[in-house]
Amino acid sequence: MFFPNTQLNTRVFENRVEKSPTRKGYGLGLLRAGEENRNVVALSADLTESTHTEGFAKKFPERFFNVGVAEQNMAAIAAGLGVSGKIAFIASYATFNPGRNWEQIRTTIAYNNANVKIAGHHAGLFTGADGATHQAIEDIATMRVMPNMRVIVPCDALEAEKATYAAAQIPGPFYLRFSREATPVLTTRESGFIPGKAEIFWTSRKPACLIVGCGPLLYQALAAAKKLEKEKINTVVINCHTVKPLDSKTIIREAKKCGAVVSVEEHQTIGGVGGALSEALAREWPLPMEFIGMPDVFGESGLPSELIGKYGLDAESIIKAVKRVVQRKQ
Repeated sequence: MFFPNTQLNTRVFENRVEKSPTRKGYGLGLLRAGEENRNVVALSADLTESTHTEGFAKKFPERFFNVGVAEQNMAAIAAGLGVSGKIAFIASYATFNPGRNWEQIRTTIAYNNANVKIAGHHAGLFTGADGATHQAIEDIATMRVMPNMRVIVPCDALEAEKATYAAAQIPGPFYLRFSREATPVLTTRESGFIPGKAEIFWTSRKPACLIVGCGPLLYQALAAAKKLEKEKINTVVINCHTVKPLDSKTIIREAKKCGAVVSVEEHQTIGGVGGALSEALAREWPLPMEFIGMPDVFGESGLPSELIGKYGLDAESIIKAVKRVVQRKQ
C-alpha cells in the first residue's frame, strides 16, 4: 500500500494531467517578487520572451535591462546591482547562463556573495529539437561546486514559481534551473515549498528502495513507483528540489529505512543530484546506489519523449535500476 503526499496533484497519474513548462513559473514568480519589492530587478540576454521575463519587463520597464547577447556583461552588471541593495535576476538559456558566463558568475557574483539569482532556462534534454549545443546537462555540477551558491531544480511550473519567489526573499546567489517543454504539474497551489527541505512525494510500508530525483523527471519516478508497487516492490520517492544545500537529514533517514538508493535527474550522472547524494551517504551511511541520468555523453535532437527513452531516463529505466540495486543489497 502506498501513501502519496497529500499535497500532490491528484491527477498526476491521469492521462489528461495538466502540463506547463517550468520556465513559465519563473516568469510568474519573478513578477510576484517584483510587485512586492521595488528592489527586485531583472536582466535578460536578448531572450526576454523565451525566458518568460517579458511580464516583468512590461510592468516594470524602469527595473528591466536587456543587455543583448552579452551574458558575461549581464553577470557583472547584476553583481554590481546585487551588492548595491538590489535583488537581481539574470536570465538566458542555461548553456549560456551559467555556461558562457561561468567565470563572471564565480568572480563577480559568488566570490562577492552578491544578491543575484541566476535563471538557467531550456536546461536538460527537454530542450528537445535544439540538440546537444543547447541541452545544458552539466550545469548542476558546475554550479553546485561553486562556494556561496544555492542550487534549486523545480519539479514543475508551480514549484518553479514558488522557488523563484523564495529566492528573492533569501540574500545571496542562487542558481535556478528551468526547462522548455511543458511537463506534468505534480504539485498544487497549496503545496508547501521550503528551500533546502526535501519532500516525500510517495512512501510505502517496508520500502525496498529510495528514489531521489529533481526536476520534471520526478514524474517518471512516480510512474515507476506506481508500477513497482504492483510487483510488490515498495519504494519511497523524494523530491530533492534543492540540490545545494542538500537536505541530508531527510535523505539519510529514508535511506536507512530502504537500504538502497536510485538517483534520477535530467543531467549527467556525474556531479549532479546523484553526486550530491553519494557524497552525503558515503560520509554517514554507505549503501548500494544506481544512477539515472545522462551516461557521460552529449544529447541530440529529438522529441523529449524519444530522448529520455533513448538515454534511459524514463520510468521503465528507473524500474530496472530499482530492481538492480535491490538485488545488490540482498
